[in-house]
Amino acid sequence: MKINILLLIIFGSIVSLIGTMVGACLGVVIKNPTNRFLGAIVGFSGGLMLSVVVFELIPEAISNWSFFGTLFFCVLGIGVIMVLDRMLIVAKWFSNTHMRVAFMAAMGLMVHNLPEGIIMGCGFLATQGLGIKMSIIISIHDIPEGMAVAAPLMANKTKISKILLYAFLAAFPTAIGVWIGAYLGSLSGDVLGGCLSFASGIMLYVVCGEMLPESSKLWNGITSTMGVLTGIVLGLVITRVI
Repeated sequence: MKINILLLIIFGSIVSLIGTMVGACLGVVIKNPTNRFLGAIVGFSGGLMLSVVVFELIPEAISNWSFFGTLFFCVLGIGVIMVLDRMLIVAKWFSNTHMRVAFMAAMGLMVHNLPEGIIMGCGFLATQGLGIKMSIIISIHDIPEGMAVAAPLMANKTKISKILLYAFLAAFPTAIGVWIGAYLGSLSGDVLGGCLSFASGIMLYVVCGEMLPESSKLWNGITSTMGVLTGIVLGLVITRVI
């Protein structure tokens, strides 16, 4: 693996942690963000990810592999993450409501962060620009998730140092995923194409099955809609500029 690719993967690992930590810090500062604000942020993140998947990740997978192979593994990725999402059963270990909500948010974040890291690692192996784009996009996407972990812990009067530690632990699987994705993508062009396709399916499910519906639930109004549209437009700009 070339040294510049190695440095970029390290960069991606660091950036992947920043988004969640920024979100956790915002959760500590804001404490009780309004549903309108959260709806706009989640919608913006979803629109941003959707735009990059459609305009960048899927076309890159097709160029590295084939259309039908990309389609098959994209659908496979959707199916796998759907099953994992349904299997995420949280044991009722906490009698405190705030702690239970924080635990659920952290577990959901950890489950999604590993494949997101794999997406970044594969992106760096495809093209350096794609890896950087995916790192930035996923980092922005992780901000509201970091807030989701921090806010209930603040309500429970947990120490700030512990809140930031929990957020870091929830985000760490992303960094591990970056290295896994880079290794898989380095095996062959076909493996890289399959990984990019699989990752596209994962991101499509996360966006369409979770983020956009959650945005509407938080605030069913023009603010959430504008957040989604702004994310899509910015994602299109990023795919053309970076």
